Amino acid sequence: MSAEGTQRTRVRVEQSNRRVRAFLDGHVVADTVRPVLVWEGTHFLAYYVPVEDVRAELVENGPGRRSPSRGESTSYTVKVGDIEVKDAALRYPDSPVEELRGLVRLDWDAMDAWFEEDEEIFVHPRSPHHRVDVLPSSRRVRVEVDGVTVAESGSPRMLFETGLPVRYYLPKTHVRMDLLEHTDTATGCPYKGTAEYWSVRVGDAVHKDFAWSYPTPLPESRDIAGLVSFYNEKVDIYVDGVLQERP
Repeated sequence: MSAEGTQRTRVRVEQSNRRVRAFLDGHVVADTVRPVLVWEGTHFLAYYVPVEDVRAELVENGPGRRSPSRGESTSYTVKVGDIEVKDAALRYPDSPVEELRGLVRLDWDAMDAWFEEDEEIFVHPRSPHHRVDVLPSSRRVRVEVDGVTVAESGSPRMLFETGLPVRYYLPKTHVRMDLLEHTDTATGCPYKGTAEYWSVRVGDAVHKDFAWSYPTPLPESRDIAGLVSFYNEKVDIYVDGVLQERP
């Protein structure tokens, strides 16, 4: 096999021993203590479950999407009670990744809820190798947009997350909230929860969704509740007077 072909079939697969359940319309679609974590992107993971642990009926639809790393797939409709969801499951029976051949990939968004043990999880599975550390700091953080200071604090909380730039979370009382305009944007994170967003208005310029906050973060990130952060990539951030390089 060529080097290119070897690279294409390389996919990270890891056995988990957590109990994982997927629900649809109040019915258990899958219940397993043998889930397999599959990295389908740099940060995106999916649970694959043994076909024996699928409780719902799977009705074959025909060929599914092809993956360069996982090979050809077969698509299935998931049936529970009176509910049918087409293309809600995939199997890779002849995958070049041997560990996937007896497993079923349930579409995350097609399910109503997912649980690890008895805790509901959101967006996608959490990586066992991913950390989120929120640390209080006395460093002075100042945020500028178009040369205007929009936030400044000597008591930030600094969020260190695996593979991502450090984020500076500041109390709202240290933010020029009069320059922020709340938007309808919302995003989800499996480690932090659901974020709300603000645009920043400086003069006649409106900078869309430059700032965000987690009003009710998940337990592991509770120390950033209600604090405001700005995209390092889009604003000028000074820490103890030193301009930080944009990621």
